[in-house]
Amino acid sequence: MTTEPNSAESSLIDGFGRTIRYLRVSVTDRCDLRCRYCMAENMTFLPRSQIASLDELAIITERFIARGVDKVRLSGGEPLVRRDVIDLVQRLGRHVGSGLKELTMTTNGTRLAGYAGLLAGAGMRRINVSMDTRDPDKFRFITRHGDVAQVLNGIKAATETGLRVKINMVALKDFNEHEIGDMLAWCVGEGHDLTLIETMPLGDVEEDRTDRFMPLTVVKEMIEARFALSRDLNGTGGPARYWRVDGSDTRLGLISPLTANFCDGCNRVRLTTEGKLYTCLGHDDQRDLRAALREGGTAGLDAAIESALVTKPRRHDFRIERDGAPAIARHMSVTGG
Repeated sequence: MTTEPNSAESSLIDGFGRTIRYLRVSVTDRCDLRCRYCMAENMTFLPRSQIASLDELAIITERFIARGVDKVRLSGGEPLVRRDVIDLVQRLGRHVGSGLKELTMTTNGTRLAGYAGLLAGAGMRRINVSMDTRDPDKFRFITRHGDVAQVLNGIKAATETGLRVKINMVALKDFNEHEIGDMLAWCVGEGHDLTLIETMPLGDVEEDRTDRFMPLTVVKEMIEARFALSRDLNGTGGPARYWRVDGSDTRLGLISPLTANFCDGCNRVRLTTEGKLYTCLGHDDQRDLRAALREGGTAGLDAAIESALVTKPRRHDFRIERDGAPAIARHMSVTGG
């Protein structure tokens, strides 16, 4: 069963009048890395019996496209560890240019070298690659075992296929703050964009996040001491605020959920690998869309989506407190980054 876009379908509007245009889909909660701010070292992942099939995720996503969503991002966990994920990419890619303006992906890049050509061939034009440092030893430490050379090779392969690359870098105090300027310079030289992110208090990661929290207000001052920036008001449908690095094609994005709440213009919702819809990353309210689809077909799915949007909150309430519990118990990999 597929759902084709139809301009006559009613658009998705939440209780505060915000139109939903952006769907993030977590295709798996599993990952081949264990980044210290994101996961515990010994993670317990969802049993496979709870995971929605790729066909179910496709049907639900296509229903969102039919209802006006024009940007879809596939994420995880690490999306490229899910077997046959390319089948989903290719199926959704057929909607690009016909209701869907953009299909993209966030990946850690470890498997990107083998998949870049397939992603580009399926209609993707840009991807986000999570990489907090280019230093091999520090990369191995923050990911607990990763090899940054794999990621750099994946980025190179993506660029060679024509994919535009944006680097996602979490700003971490006493770890990578002195590398941020060099990372931006590297991005300028390579033609990549860079988005900096404040660490988010999601899930028990066995470490105190306050030790690593770096406000982006401070980071931006550091960057402006080295680079000339011009405000860029052209967003990508996500939470980042953008600046253009003068004299280059590189855009710098800042995602600051703690120091500069980005909720007023929120246009996105998240579908988990279980088929559950979260309307806010910072709240636990959810609707089981897979169950609604199984029980009521398209009508049941539509009713569940509309019910969820009515309860979408105005804003999240993220905070980081020393020795405190995470603001949200579930890990980012469950909801999708």
